[in-house]
Amino acid sequence: MSIERTEATVRSTALTPLFSLNRWWKAQSPQRQDRYAMLAPLAAVALFFAAILAAFSYLRFEEIAREREAIHRDVEYTQQRLRLRLLEQQEQFMRFAHEIASREVSYNDFMVRAEALANQFPEMQSLAWVDDKLRVRVRYDPHDDFKWTQRATTQIDAEEFQQNFRLVRDLLVPVYSTPHKLPDAPTRLQLHMPLIDKTKFKGVLLVVYPIDAVFRYGIPNEISAKYAISFHDADGKALAGTTLSEKTLTRNPLPWSDPVNGYELPISPIGNGLTIRGQAYRTSPGVIGSALFWLVMVLSVVTAWLLLANWRHTRRRIQAQDALVQETAFRRAMENSMLTGMRALDMAGKITYVNAAFCQLTGWSEAELIGKTAPFAYWPEDDHEILKTRLAEELAGRIEPSGIQFRVKRKDGSIIDARLYVSPLIDAFGQQTGWMTSMTDITEPNRVRDQLAASHERFTAVLEALDASISVAPLGNNELLFANKLYRLWFGGDVQGHLQLIAEAGVPEPVARDESQDTVDVFAGLPTEELPEKETESAEIYLGSLGRWLEVRTRYLSWVDGRLAQMVIATDITARREAEEQSQVQADRAQTSSRLITMGEMASSVAHELNQPLTAINNYCNGMVSRIQAEQITRDELLSALEKTARQANRAGQIIQRIRSFVKRSEPNRTPSNVNTIVNEAVELAEIEMRRRNVRLTQYVAPHLPNLLVDPILIEQVLLNLLKNAAEAIDAAQRPSAQRLVKLRVVPIVVESKPVVEFSVTDSGSGIAPDVMDRLYEAFYSTKQDGMGIGLSLCRSIVESHKGRMKAQNIYNAELVSGCSFTFWIPRQDVPTGPPKVRSEQQGLQVSL
Repeated sequence: MSIERTEATVRSTALTPLFSLNRWWKAQSPQRQDRYAMLAPLAAVALFFAAILAAFSYLRFEEIAREREAIHRDVEYTQQRLRLRLLEQQEQFMRFAHEIASREVSYNDFMVRAEALANQFPEMQSLAWVDDKLRVRVRYDPHDDFKWTQRATTQIDAEEFQQNFRLVRDLLVPVYSTPHKLPDAPTRLQLHMPLIDKTKFKGVLLVVYPIDAVFRYGIPNEISAKYAISFHDADGKALAGTTLSEKTLTRNPLPWSDPVNGYELPISPIGNGLTIRGQAYRTSPGVIGSALFWLVMVLSVVTAWLLLANWRHTRRRIQAQDALVQETAFRRAMENSMLTGMRALDMAGKITYVNAAFCQLTGWSEAELIGKTAPFAYWPEDDHEILKTRLAEELAGRIEPSGIQFRVKRKDGSIIDARLYVSPLIDAFGQQTGWMTSMTDITEPNRVRDQLAASHERFTAVLEALDASISVAPLGNNELLFANKLYRLWFGGDVQGHLQLIAEAGVPEPVARDESQDTVDVFAGLPTEELPEKETESAEIYLGSLGRWLEVRTRYLSWVDGRLAQMVIATDITARREAEEQSQVQADRAQTSSRLITMGEMASSVAHELNQPLTAINNYCNGMVSRIQAEQITRDELLSALEKTARQANRAGQIIQRIRSFVKRSEPNRTPSNVNTIVNEAVELAEIEMRRRNVRLTQYVAPHLPNLLVDPILIEQVLLNLLKNAAEAIDAAQRPSAQRLVKLRVVPIVVESKPVVEFSVTDSGSGIAPDVMDRLYEAFYSTKQDGMGIGLSLCRSIVESHKGRMKAQNIYNAELVSGCSFTFWIPRQDVPTGPPKVRSEQQGLQVSL
């Protein structure tokens, strides 16, 4: 019983893989079973073919391995034998070199010993003794009648000889030269043996070998008969021996085919890239030449071709079935991957199909929807009657192609907006079997649309409430795209107001033309790139039809339909222009008042200045009257006294005229003005105050200053105000006479990369307090008891109106304030330079007043 049980166990264990294979086979589809059944014979033939190829490959690889092992062994033997021969020769030559270096060898002794070495080593061509001066002392060469100098060497030999000579001299060891393949001369190898006498270098013993002789006497005959042995240089060029050409190499189409077995080793002690290469001759045809091999190959190919033909025939039948299955699966996957819900109704209104997207939109599963009739589960209770009417229209085919919008109730109770499109469902025979509907969720688009509408209403309300006229019109036609309320109030709904604003503002507008008659379109010259955000042009115009001043700004923009349009924004600035004009009038009045105040403050100085010429006139007149009455005056003395009286009267008249021109009210007039003239006229008025206060004035005006485009009266007013303040500051500080000095300096400088002319007035007063410096230019602020506080404020306004800047700073001597400096500059402009209005003193001259 136990034996039978054991046999049953063994039998069941052996049959277990078969049972598993049987179950796997039955689990496959019929198409796969047919495919596997057809592939099994083909796989068997492929395995048989692979086994044959593997067997032949193994045999071929074994043959190649044996050949490779033999040639490696023989080439290594040859290389070792050649190495021993060269070392033996090197040792003999080393002894000979030692003898030459240790004692003086005669010519006959050298020739006898060289001949003995030549007989012992027949591969040697010549032997030469070269001293440390590169002079050939003795040379043995049986092929050249013992004449070294009569044999010309090539340039490469000469250069290489000198290099090797220096190398032996530096290292004191034997050196072999690098053999090269020469086109017209035999390849030679040179051995340089150093001649050393007690560490002193005395020259070299030069041994020359022909490479062919080294090959002939160094390679065993049995090796050269068995293999193609050759010497090669560092570049792989053959120097001696036999090499196999491309025609002698056996070319086989199989992957295991290999060129002739070869092995290459460097030749020592020569080195320098010289190698010995051995190649095995191919004597047998190899496995590929066997008739049995080709017979097996042909039979295998024929069998495989027959099985493939049968397999292809069966495969065509299976492909039709697979195509149908794949088409069905593809359509199903496409329907399930769509984001649009699909639903099919039969002619009675019953749901026959829904896709996955429809189920996701409604929240109901396919099983809960298929076979249901109205009212459907996704209909809101409040919309049942409306949706029943829509369903009847759908079944009757009266739904518009644009679809219908309705509400959908999801399974979780939430409501979404959806749009439904309906089309007839036609079968393969052309009969209508129902209705196909597609449904999309439009909740988010509706929300965005509502927000956009509300935003548009807010934006429109803002534009309508603006106090500026806004209009947009496309380029090239007279269509008005947009106009706000103020534009319609001013110009109505016509585009002519838009065009009038553009024309008055001086903005060029493209002229409409017939583009068929011209290669340049109407938008030539307009920007083609993306329009920037800040590309506007503005102009201030007066529109007589409205009786208003308008600030007009224009810019190009891309309209919603892609057309290039022009937007015009017109703002009413009538009140601002009137205020500016009134402000200008007030400023002119303030400047005139400032000059009058300045003259009023200088009234005593002016009276004192006028009193001098008037007193002189009175004295001259009284003197002339007395002398005439006494008849004690001649005609020449009378004329001289009258001329002096006239000069004093002229002097008084010039003072009056200068004050009158300074305080005369006139319109601002910016003209090219000479800097020297402005400075001299200001100094002429200021020196009256300077003399009264016992203050000296020094001035420096740089030569060749250009004319400035300024109002000379205003700049003169600034200079006079600063000079008068400087004199007052010195007088208030009660400086001694030696320190009562005001400096005026006018020079050209560069500020912020632009050329300007700088005016500076420096005094020696007590400076400006920090709290006063902060309020220095504040209107109606003054530190004087009788001051009005408008002088410096007006000065800075005048300078800034000329695009200049003004500043003040204290001057320190160590930690003490020793004065103050007021500086302002006016930009230089290219204006013509003319002669000064009055003759001034020499430019650049230091003048003491």
